[in-house]
Amino acid sequence: MNNEEMNGSLAVNEKAYRIVRLLGKGKGGYSYLSEQDGHPVVVKQIHHEPCDYYTFGNKIEAELRDYERLLKAGIRIPRMHTVDTGAERIVKDYIEGPTVMELVQTDVSVERYLPQVRDMAAKAMAAGLNIDYYPTNFVVHDGLLWYVDYECNDYSEQWDFEHWGIQYWLPK
Repeated sequence: MNNEEMNGSLAVNEKAYRIVRLLGKGKGGYSYLSEQDGHPVVVKQIHHEPCDYYTFGNKIEAELRDYERLLKAGIRIPRMHTVDTGAERIVKDYIEGPTVMELVQTDVSVERYLPQVRDMAAKAMAAGLNIDYYPTNFVVHDGLLWYVDYECNDYSEQWDFEHWGIQYWLPK
Protein backbone atom coordinates (compact mmCIF):
# COMPACT_ATOMS: atom_id res chain seq x y z
CA MET A 1 0.00 0.00 0.00
CA ASN A 2 1.43 3.39 -0.93
CA ASN A 3 1.16 6.68 1.02
CA GLU A 4 -1.90 7.82 -0.91
CA GLU A 5 -3.76 4.61 -0.15
CA MET A 6 -2.80 4.83 3.54
CA ASN A 7 -4.14 8.41 3.60
CA GLY A 8 -7.45 7.24 2.19
CA SER A 9 -7.36 8.72 -1.29
CA LEU A 10 -5.96 8.19 -4.75
CA ALA A 11 -5.25 10.84 -7.36
CA VAL A 12 -6.17 10.10 -10.96
CA ASN A 13 -5.12 12.77 -13.44
CA GLU A 14 -4.72 15.19 -10.52
CA LYS A 15 -8.27 14.59 -9.27
CA ALA A 16 -8.63 13.11 -5.76
CA TYR A 17 -10.83 10.06 -5.20
CA ARG A 18 -11.65 9.12 -1.60
CA ILE A 19 -11.21 5.41 -0.93
CA VAL A 20 -14.27 3.85 0.71
CA ARG A 21 -13.03 0.25 0.77
CA LEU A 22 -11.05 -2.36 -1.08
CA LEU A 23 -13.31 -4.33 -3.43
CA GLY A 24 -10.73 -6.90 -4.37
CA LYS A 25 -7.29 -7.78 -5.62
CA GLY A 26 -6.80 -9.53 -8.93
CA LYS A 27 -3.90 -10.65 -11.07
CA GLY A 28 -3.47 -7.16 -12.43
CA GLY A 29 -4.44 -4.73 -9.72
CA TYR A 30 -6.36 -3.59 -6.67
CA SER A 31 -9.91 -2.28 -7.13
CA TYR A 32 -11.25 0.26 -4.67
CA LEU A 33 -14.77 1.52 -4.18
CA SER A 34 -14.12 5.24 -4.19
CA GLU A 35 -16.01 8.52 -4.23
CA GLN A 36 -15.53 11.70 -6.16
CA ASP A 37 -17.99 14.55 -5.60
CA GLY A 38 -20.30 12.11 -3.81
CA HIS A 39 -20.49 9.66 -6.72
CA PRO A 40 -19.33 6.06 -6.27
CA VAL A 41 -16.75 4.81 -8.77
CA VAL A 42 -14.09 2.13 -8.90
CA VAL A 43 -10.46 3.14 -8.98
CA LYS A 44 -8.22 0.32 -10.14
CA GLN A 45 -4.55 0.56 -9.25
CA ILE A 46 -2.39 -1.64 -11.44
CA HIS A 47 0.15 -3.69 -9.49
CA HIS A 48 3.23 -5.57 -10.62
CA GLU A 49 3.19 -8.43 -8.16
CA PRO A 50 4.29 -11.76 -9.65
CA CYS A 51 1.67 -14.21 -10.85
CA ASP A 52 2.82 -17.82 -11.29
CA TYR A 53 0.18 -18.78 -13.85
CA TYR A 54 -0.16 -15.67 -16.04
CA THR A 55 2.24 -13.57 -18.10
CA PHE A 56 1.62 -9.87 -18.55
CA GLY A 57 2.87 -7.27 -20.96
CA ASN A 58 2.06 -3.62 -20.32
CA LYS A 59 -0.95 -3.92 -18.00
CA ILE A 60 -2.40 -0.44 -18.46
CA GLU A 61 -2.21 -0.74 -22.26
CA ALA A 62 -3.83 -4.18 -21.99
CA GLU A 63 -6.70 -2.73 -19.91
CA LEU A 64 -7.36 -0.05 -22.53
CA ARG A 65 -7.14 -2.51 -25.42
CA ASP A 66 -9.34 -5.06 -23.67
CA TYR A 67 -11.95 -2.43 -22.77
CA GLU A 68 -12.31 -1.55 -26.45
CA ARG A 69 -12.43 -5.21 -27.49
CA LEU A 70 -15.18 -5.94 -24.95
CA LEU A 71 -17.22 -2.91 -26.01
CA LYS A 72 -16.97 -3.95 -29.64
CA ALA A 73 -18.01 -7.51 -28.73
CA GLY A 74 -21.12 -6.22 -26.94
CA ILE A 75 -20.21 -7.49 -23.47
CA ARG A 76 -21.97 -5.61 -20.63
CA ILE A 77 -19.13 -3.86 -18.77
CA PRO A 78 -18.81 -0.76 -16.59
CA ARG A 79 -18.05 2.47 -18.45
CA MET A 80 -14.46 3.67 -18.19
CA HIS A 81 -14.26 7.31 -17.10
CA THR A 82 -10.58 8.11 -17.23
CA VAL A 83 -7.12 6.59 -17.29
CA ASP A 84 -3.93 7.89 -15.73
CA THR A 85 -1.24 5.96 -17.58
CA GLY A 86 1.61 7.45 -15.50
CA ALA A 87 0.07 6.38 -12.19
CA GLU A 88 -1.37 3.23 -13.79
CA ARG A 89 -4.90 3.93 -12.54
CA ILE A 90 -8.31 3.55 -14.12
CA VAL A 91 -11.61 5.04 -13.01
CA LYS A 92 -14.77 3.20 -14.03
CA ASP A 93 -18.42 2.94 -13.06
CA TYR A 94 -19.21 1.14 -9.83
CA ILE A 95 -21.83 -1.55 -10.37
CA GLU A 96 -23.58 -2.15 -7.06
CA GLY A 97 -24.64 -5.66 -6.20
CA PRO A 98 -23.37 -9.04 -5.15
CA THR A 99 -20.75 -10.88 -7.13
CA VAL A 100 -21.66 -14.28 -8.49
CA MET A 101 -19.04 -15.66 -6.08
CA GLU A 102 -20.90 -14.14 -3.12
CA LEU A 103 -24.12 -15.77 -4.34
CA VAL A 104 -22.44 -19.16 -4.84
CA GLN A 105 -20.77 -19.00 -1.41
CA THR A 106 -24.12 -18.28 0.29
CA ASP A 107 -25.86 -21.13 -1.57
CA VAL A 108 -27.97 -18.78 -3.70
CA SER A 109 -28.68 -20.40 -7.05
CA VAL A 110 -27.14 -18.63 -10.02
CA GLU A 111 -29.05 -20.78 -12.55
CA ARG A 112 -31.10 -17.77 -13.69
CA TYR A 113 -27.89 -15.92 -14.66
CA LEU A 114 -26.53 -18.77 -16.79
CA PRO A 115 -28.37 -17.59 -19.94
CA GLN A 116 -26.79 -14.13 -19.52
CA VAL A 117 -23.25 -15.45 -19.03
CA ARG A 118 -23.73 -17.84 -21.92
CA ASP A 119 -24.85 -14.92 -24.08
CA MET A 120 -21.68 -13.05 -23.06
CA ALA A 121 -19.64 -16.17 -23.82
CA ALA A 122 -21.22 -16.44 -27.29
CA LYS A 123 -20.50 -12.76 -27.99
CA ALA A 124 -16.94 -13.16 -26.75
CA MET A 125 -16.37 -16.27 -28.87
CA ALA A 126 -17.83 -14.55 -31.95
CA ALA A 127 -15.29 -11.78 -31.39
CA GLY A 128 -12.47 -14.33 -30.98
CA LEU A 129 -12.20 -13.72 -27.21
CA ASN A 130 -12.44 -15.36 -23.85
CA ILE A 131 -13.27 -13.35 -20.77
CA ASP A 132 -12.28 -14.37 -17.25
CA TYR A 133 -15.32 -16.38 -16.16
CA TYR A 134 -14.27 -16.60 -12.53
CA PRO A 135 -17.38 -15.57 -10.50
CA THR A 136 -15.73 -12.66 -8.65
CA ASN A 137 -15.64 -10.86 -12.02
CA PHE A 138 -19.44 -10.77 -12.36
CA VAL A 139 -21.87 -8.56 -10.45
CA VAL A 140 -25.65 -8.80 -10.44
CA HIS A 141 -27.44 -5.44 -10.52
CA ASP A 142 -31.21 -5.16 -11.07
CA GLY A 143 -31.30 -8.69 -12.48
CA LEU A 144 -28.57 -7.97 -15.03
CA LEU A 145 -25.20 -9.65 -15.03
CA TRP A 146 -22.20 -7.33 -15.49
CA TYR A 147 -18.65 -8.38 -16.32
CA VAL A 148 -16.78 -5.93 -14.10
CA ASP A 149 -13.25 -6.87 -15.18
CA TYR A 150 -11.80 -5.79 -18.51
CA GLU A 151 -9.52 -8.80 -18.95
CA CYS A 152 -9.95 -10.77 -22.13
CA ASN A 153 -7.72 -13.05 -24.14
CA ASP A 154 -7.76 -14.65 -27.55
CA TYR A 155 -10.34 -17.41 -27.70
CA SER A 156 -9.37 -20.92 -26.65
CA GLU A 157 -11.95 -23.65 -26.11
CA GLN A 158 -10.02 -24.81 -23.04
CA TRP A 159 -10.71 -21.50 -21.27
CA ASP A 160 -14.27 -20.80 -22.45
CA PHE A 161 -17.28 -20.80 -20.13
CA GLU A 162 -18.47 -24.36 -20.77
CA HIS A 163 -15.00 -25.92 -20.44
CA TRP A 164 -13.58 -23.85 -17.57
CA GLY A 165 -15.77 -21.14 -16.08
CA ILE A 166 -18.94 -23.11 -15.34
CA GLN A 167 -17.17 -25.25 -12.76
CA TYR A 168 -16.97 -22.22 -10.46
CA TRP A 169 -20.59 -21.18 -10.97
CA LEU A 170 -22.34 -24.39 -9.94
CA PRO A 171 -22.40 -26.04 -6.52
CA LYS A 172 -20.02 -28.95 -6.07
